[in-house]
This record gives sequence, structure tokens and C-alpha cells, in this order.
Amino acid sequence: MAKITKRIFLTSSVHAVARDIAKKIGGAKNKKLLFISTAAENEKDTSWQTRDCNALIKAGFKVAEYTVTGKKKAAVAAAVKQADVIYFSGGNTFYLLQQLQLSNSLSVFRAAVKAGKIYIGTSAGSIIAGPDVYPVYNLDKANVAKKLKGYRGLSLVDFVVFPHWGSEHFKERYLNQRLAFNYKVKNKFILLNDCQYVQVENDWYRIVEVKHK
Repeated sequence: MAKITKRIFLTSSVHAVARDIAKKIGGAKNKKLLFISTAAENEKDTSWQTRDCNALIKAGFKVAEYTVTGKKKAAVAAAVKQADVIYFSGGNTFYLLQQLQLSNSLSVFRAAVKAGKIYIGTSAGSIIAGPDVYPVYNLDKANVAKKLKGYRGLSLVDFVVFPHWGSEHFKERYLNQRLAFNYKVKNKFILLNDCQYVQVENDWYRIVEVKHK
């Protein structure tokens, strides 16, 4: 059996799938999870983020909240080094990318995942894992990221996640904006509902759906 050198879980809403992901990694007990909340710093309502955080704690992870905002590369690298799992929360994808650029820490996370750190993303945290965040330009408010330089993501995977598929809250924005905007864009897309996630190991990936009774 080939050694697992890359392990990534990209979710739409992690609170619905956290337990299942914990099982996939052999249990979350004693695993230190760096909860990067940066993407939600401009959000008025962050109750969903609290719900996600609580779900990860309930699944067994030892959660430490963190932001890259205002940090330098060395500080981010030190925080990442202490963690077993890197988690990027939802929020505004463009603001998150801007803050990663300003802290010069994109390379830190790429190197960490390449070295075997587990990566979990939800919503914006899943989008940022792809090669390009521009496909969600018409959904996220890009104007909050006035210092953004380019749209390249972490490039941990070669596809772009479209989260919250099937959600009534996002229906109008998907049908009237996102799908029309990307019809001619040459990217590989994976649409996820809130009970699904993409499991990536080495050079393969699959979509997992968690059934709730």
C-alpha cells in the first residue's frame, strides 16, 4: 500500500461532516487543529463559524483559533508547525487570499500540506485550496480585498470547489451569477452540497456523502 503523503478534505459545511472526516484520519483524539478564522473577519453573522468550530471539538480535535491577519511569515510558520491539522474556515474567499498574500504565507501552507499536514477546508477554505479563486468573483464581495494581487489559490488540488450547492440561500446567486459567469471559463469544478466533501489522498480524490438520520 502506497504511503499517504497528501491528505485533504474539502467541505461545504464542516459541521455536517466533521465526525466522518475524523474517522477517515484514524480519529481526532489528541490531534491539534489550527482553526484559521481569517476569512470570516468581515462577516456580521459568524454563528455558522461557531457551529463549525463546535462540531470539530465534538469530533475530538484540540482546536486552537488563529488568524494570519497582521502576522508575518515566520509567525505563521511557527503556528503551523505546532499543528497536526490545518483548517481554513468559511467567509470571504478574496479577503482570505489577500491576507495570505499580505502575510506572505501561501508558501507556508503549500509546504506544510506537501510535507504531510492534514488540510481541512470549508466553503471559502475549500475554494482557496484550488488553483484559482476568480470563478467565485460574482458571489463573494471582492471589493473588501482592495490590496489583492492576483487570484491564484493554494493550488493544493487542480479543481475549484463550488460549496453550498442545493442550498436555498445560495440558489439565486448560483443560477443568476456563478453558473453564467463560469460557463466559458476553463476550470474543473466540483459542486458540493452541505453533506458532502471531497476526500483527497495523494493523486486521487472522491466525493463522499454523509447520510444523516
